[in-house]
Amino acid sequence: MIDKLKNLGPGLLFAGAAIGVSHLVQSTRAGADFGLGLLWALILVNVFKYPFFQFGPRYAMATGESLLDGYKKLGKGVLMAYYILNLATMFTIQTAVTIVTAGLASNLFGEFGAIVIDGKDVVNSTELWTIVITGICLSLLLFGKYKLLDKLMKIIIITLTISTVIAVCMALSGSSSISFKQVLPKNHLEIVFLIAFMGWMPAPLDVSVWHSLWTIEKKKDVQAYTTKSALFDFNVGYISTIVLGIGFLLLGALVMYNSTETFSNSAGIFAGQLINMYKISLGDWGWAYIIIGIAAFTTMFSTTLTTLDASPRVMAKATQLLFNKGSKLNYKFWISLLSLGTVIIFVFFASEMGFLVKVATILSFITAPFYAIISYRLISSKHTPKDWRPSKRLHILSLFGIIFLVGFSIYFLFTL
Repeated sequence: MIDKLKNLGPGLLFAGAAIGVSHLVQSTRAGADFGLGLLWALILVNVFKYPFFQFGPRYAMATGESLLDGYKKLGKGVLMAYYILNLATMFTIQTAVTIVTAGLASNLFGEFGAIVIDGKDVVNSTELWTIVITGICLSLLLFGKYKLLDKLMKIIIITLTISTVIAVCMALSGSSSISFKQVLPKNHLEIVFLIAFMGWMPAPLDVSVWHSLWTIEKKKDVQAYTTKSALFDFNVGYISTIVLGIGFLLLGALVMYNSTETFSNSAGIFAGQLINMYKISLGDWGWAYIIIGIAAFTTMFSTTLTTLDASPRVMAKATQLLFNKGSKLNYKFWISLLSLGTVIIFVFFASEMGFLVKVATILSFITAPFYAIISYRLISSKHTPKDWRPSKRLHILSLFGIIFLVGFSIYFLFTL
């Protein structure tokens, strides 16, 4: 067991990428608006997405290749479709997660003085925090590379888990009752929120591609990292995302449900509302907002760091496979472009955090059937060694998962 714990890595990176906007923003809002009424959706989407996330490390360890290599074997058109989808969404996703992180940093650690020209704020505090956080993450990844990311994430996930559990226990101690009545959203706005909620719960399905690349990097550093240890690592990370997802849903339900407060679409204001409402609602435990603040910031920083590493990593690999093995469009190019693009988009959309999050999460849900189908085709094909193809139960769960994702996507499109 000790050896298994030492070998944890890509699974925790998956958890770090997953436990972010989906948990802090979407799960908390779900709890605030519906109580525990959407618990069914959280559990259902985690169950049905499970096999497609597991296929990432399974395929990587069984073949020594990433899912991107496998997609190319299914046909260059499949890989090109992935390339275009990822290019179209990576900037929105990175901006959405960084915007929330910057808002929390501004509220927890204090505001920077705004840059003022001719009496107008050209760059405000939250925007300056975005630049600082992006710069810190960029430096950590360029100089520390995968090894530092691997070590940092273990510390971050432990801190996140402990602080979230303490926060939930404190909120439960101050609650007189809690309702488990489940709710099925009916009007258009509620349905849109439900789809957005499930879109990034626990994460977009293309994170499985990131996981496959992290798994290969881990194998380079730790020879004892086997297929079985990779699946154990994944399960630890996946279960963590479910537990913490329920934790943030509980926090939203216990602290904010039936509140008259309306969440702002501004990143800075939203972060302040989130922390202040916890502070007020916890009463005698008001000082505990510091712990909740640490949990919230740790959540978002881990997501910002892992997504800033993953998107450039997959774009560099996909570019290499599609166009030129010696392409100059490498990891450093893509991470620099993504960092610059994030800051530029943020400057123009800082006040529209809610809109960016909604667009990013809905796009992730609508594209989920594509990723589910191609990953299932690959893992069930001749390109995967027979011993590591899915079991009968995993086949059945995969088919139900595809039906679920396709069905809800069509349902959403017909309600537009």
